[in-house]
Amino acid sequence: MFTGIIEQIGTVEKIETEGSNYHFTIASPISSELKIDQSVSHNGVCLTVVALGDGTHTITAIDETISRTNLGDLKAGDPVNLERAMLPSSRLDGHIVQGHVDATGKCIGIEEKEGSWYFEFQYQPSPEHLLVDKGSVCLNGVSLTVVNPSLDQFSVAIIPYTFENTNFKNLKIGDSINLEFDIIGKYIGRYFEIYSSNLLKK
Repeated sequence: MFTGIIEQIGTVEKIETEGSNYHFTIASPISSELKIDQSVSHNGVCLTVVALGDGTHTITAIDETISRTNLGDLKAGDPVNLERAMLPSSRLDGHIVQGHVDATGKCIGIEEKEGSWYFEFQYQPSPEHLLVDKGSVCLNGVSLTVVNPSLDQFSVAIIPYTFENTNFKNLKIGDSINLEFDIIGKYIGRYFEIYSSNLLKK
């Protein structure tokens, strides 16, 4: 479980494929502190550390993960948002994030406004993926507040600190971004789906 508060930005050092699996070697300031089998969020995707190097760690993504996230778009030299799993004693400074990406969205607008930035995204809506104004959403592992959601679009406001300390500063219009919707909203959506289905059978 994560909070959506990014610890460090890592850099993709090497990408290797083995069958349908992708092995990503990431260089970062926290790589030397990691352990084999540890769960780490990479752009919002919970992945297991499988190898350690000198200031690097390696994680493996299977074909399903590649198809559901933007990890397949990564190239050597790209920045990656990193967060280690939260401790039971940690303050929940963001929101409850599982590291299970629900979908990808596309950046369709970037506007700088008096020192902050507004990013607008488009995605394929579904009943269980709920967004509400001022609710929470996780983008590339970053816990953010939803602004002006519509059927298939929404915006987020990025303060200077978040802009400089995540890979939002590298995001361009047309880029893909990982989306994890609020777990409470997903449970509510699922409940109403089951409730409506049972109601129709009566």
